[in-house]
Amino acid sequence: MSVESIRSFRSVFISDIHLGTRGCQAELLLDFIKQIECDKLYLVGDIIDGWKLRSGWHWPQAHNDVIQKILRMARKGCEVIYVPGNHDEGVRDFCGVHFGGVVVQREAIHETADGRRFLVVHGDEFDGVVQHARWLAFVGDWSYRTILMLNTVANRLRRRMGLGYWSLSAYLKVKVKNALQFIENFESAVAEEARRRGVDGVICGHIHKAEMRDIDGITYINDGDWVESCTALVEHADGRLEILEWAKERSWSMIDRKTPRALSPVPETIAA
Repeated sequence: MSVESIRSFRSVFISDIHLGTRGCQAELLLDFIKQIECDKLYLVGDIIDGWKLRSGWHWPQAHNDVIQKILRMARKGCEVIYVPGNHDEGVRDFCGVHFGGVVVQREAIHETADGRRFLVVHGDEFDGVVQHARWLAFVGDWSYRTILMLNTVANRLRRRMGLGYWSLSAYLKVKVKNALQFIENFESAVAEEARRRGVDGVICGHIHKAEMRDIDGITYINDGDWVESCTALVEHADGRLEILEWAKERSWSMIDRKTPRALSPVPETIAA
């Protein structure tokens, strides 16, 4: 891989990787990490799925490679901030501790190059189901994984029919009234917390829906996930924030977990 192919960013935010689950797109995440360099890397929760690992062990080499690559980035001088989520909540017991150059924080305040301040949280704190009906959250997690399995079956059939990829879970999020209302309530609650803190915006994950929009003067940003959308939030040198849809950029097959040809360095892009 040539040096020219590397994309340089001031900061990168990724969340909801869910290492330890079959739905994790670890291979594509490795491809993304190999193509970037940044001063700061924020891991915005649900990096390792402790919920799933407690019920059954699934840890292929690619999942281990993701951990090793992140630790290597930290050793090379990248500041890595780990803000745990609800699926890796056990890590919250180690807030303030450094692991191989990775610092664990309950939350963070990020200041962009153009002077804007963002609250960085995973977001489960604003999910009433997780906070007040934990058993229902586990049921929801099981349901989500079941939908992902059905999604795989459905898309294999679609491929045989010559049709493109289609996300069942994304469709349900948009079309099911209760799901849509949950997302709207979540986004409003997170934005309101940012307003209460006196910052310009909030960066979070948790709901697996990449988004960047203004909510009554507060910039709400969700960096998405690495199970379906495979997105990351990046900050350019001038402070401009952008959501990268890596699966689309790399023509990644969510079913076969490979591009039509072997993953190769992305073409050189215009510097930020």
